[in-house]
Amino acid sequence: MLNVTGLDIQFQNEEDKTWIKAVEQVTFSVKKGQVLGIVGESGSGKSVTSFSIMRLHDPQSTKIDGKIEFDRIDLLGLSGEEIRKYRGNKIAMIFQEPMTSLNPVFTCGDQVREAIMLHQKADRNTAKDRTIALFKEVQLPRPENIFNSYPHQLSGGQKQRVMIAMALSCNPELLIADEPTTALDVTVQKTILELLLRLKQERNMAMIFISHDLAVISEIADEVVVMYKGTIVEKGPAAELLSNPVHPYTKGLLACRPAPERILKKLPVVADFLAENAAIDIPRLLVQNAYTTEEIAARRAIIYAKKPLLEVNGLSTWYPIKNGFFSKTTDQVKAVDNVSFKVFPGETLGLVGESGCGKTTLGRSILRLVEPTAGEVLFEGSNLTSISAKELRKVRRHIQIIFQDPYASLNPRLMIGTALIEPLQVHGLFTNDKERKAYIINLLERVGLEAAHFNRYPHEFSGGQRQRIVIARALALQPKFIICDESVSALDVSVQAQVLNLLRQLQQELGLTYIFISHDLAVVKHISDRMIVMNKGKIEEEGFPEDVYNHPKAEYTKRLIAAIPGTTKLI
Repeated sequence: MLNVTGLDIQFQNEEDKTWIKAVEQVTFSVKKGQVLGIVGESGSGKSVTSFSIMRLHDPQSTKIDGKIEFDRIDLLGLSGEEIRKYRGNKIAMIFQEPMTSLNPVFTCGDQVREAIMLHQKADRNTAKDRTIALFKEVQLPRPENIFNSYPHQLSGGQKQRVMIAMALSCNPELLIADEPTTALDVTVQKTILELLLRLKQERNMAMIFISHDLAVISEIADEVVVMYKGTIVEKGPAAELLSNPVHPYTKGLLACRPAPERILKKLPVVADFLAENAAIDIPRLLVQNAYTTEEIAARRAIIYAKKPLLEVNGLSTWYPIKNGFFSKTTDQVKAVDNVSFKVFPGETLGLVGESGCGKTTLGRSILRLVEPTAGEVLFEGSNLTSISAKELRKVRRHIQIIFQDPYASLNPRLMIGTALIEPLQVHGLFTNDKERKAYIINLLERVGLEAAHFNRYPHEFSGGQRQRIVIARALALQPKFIICDESVSALDVSVQAQVLNLLRQLQQELGLTYIFISHDLAVVKHISDRMIVMNKGKIEEEGFPEDVYNHPKAEYTKRLIAAIPGTTKLI
């Protein structure tokens, strides 16, 4: 159905007008009814390649050479008007970020209906009926309500389903799914993958599924293409490639994802495999790098012999639901409902659960970034829920938070150095700004950045680098306790491994205590000494990671474990 041959893509640099090669000599094919997985890190060229199939690049600043043939028609040779007959009609695409792909000023139903009216020449009523039928097909709850809902009123998983419905609205022969499950809960991710496979089989359509995660690819792909720096380094049948990878880069991608069956001291990173003369046996490496039972027992004996650093007792955070002309409170959303636990010095307490379970609200309630409704939070014996704002400001020096989205938590108009020096000025640390700058530069180097980064703005960094910047900011005030809120959820698996290794290294060097919040049970199991599973504002169960994973008590926990992708298919 689709043949891509010798594809070269270049982009023009806006500043000096030179041409930069993004994709080089890429060749692959997709058959009818087949799923091709394209995997690689950010910047590998996988999304750029898919955009060229849809002809979505700006022709003024892009050069594309080679052949892209769809049903024996060369798509690169078509005019702008001719390609529109294919784009969205015979070839459809699910974009990576549904919130930015959906128009916020139109209802979800109107946006899907528009595509049907344009390509299928249907009237408004017929197009509306088809839209609601599509919403039912992708298993959206209350399709008629969602037709009249705006994107901001839906959850991440629901927005993704709307995007799938839009992509399917014109019965495409080829569906391109560009990172459609990135940053979604593992349970929602599993549901989306199952939905895409079911729709593919029912409609007998081909699919290109793009991801940075080989575990996700293993769940859906028949054939796999691995891309690195704009070229294909390995390709073949999914089962064969995943069980017996040849290229070092593929081996690195496989090894760097936390494996829930083992507790590793340090996650392998892609760079280890790409090093000169590196000949790494993955199974042997993982066995050698795993904690022994004796090492785990010794660490726990030290941690749990101490007094708790933090005690949370009966903490509740409720939000009122108000209705009517006088905004009368009619009900309460119990985001956190009577939660109690302890955190010990030097410990990492993992907090896992789906979006909406209350884990982020719990983290913010501890810091009083959200005011709790009831209960107490004792930090070194002081009740944070009853102290004054002035006293709380002093305590916050010792309790820091790494927010979920590093870019949103940095001021885009402040250089990194200015943003990191500011907390030191507020709390009166060091004598002058010269001393503060020297301290911050040392801190940037400690988290794997460079002194030159001091004078750069947030937009000049990659996602992994921005994550390191906000880690440096959290460390700037030399805290005892850090809350990590989904701090690796949207990163490439290779960058995720680097950040997880960094957090563990800093904990060992500085004696830090963490609450690590994530929806990914495999990641939480890897980094945690103990873990808590939350659902609907309450604690479902808690215990040591291996006990929770191997012997889950709650049905909810069993569902989370079952949703971890690729655990039975990878090395």
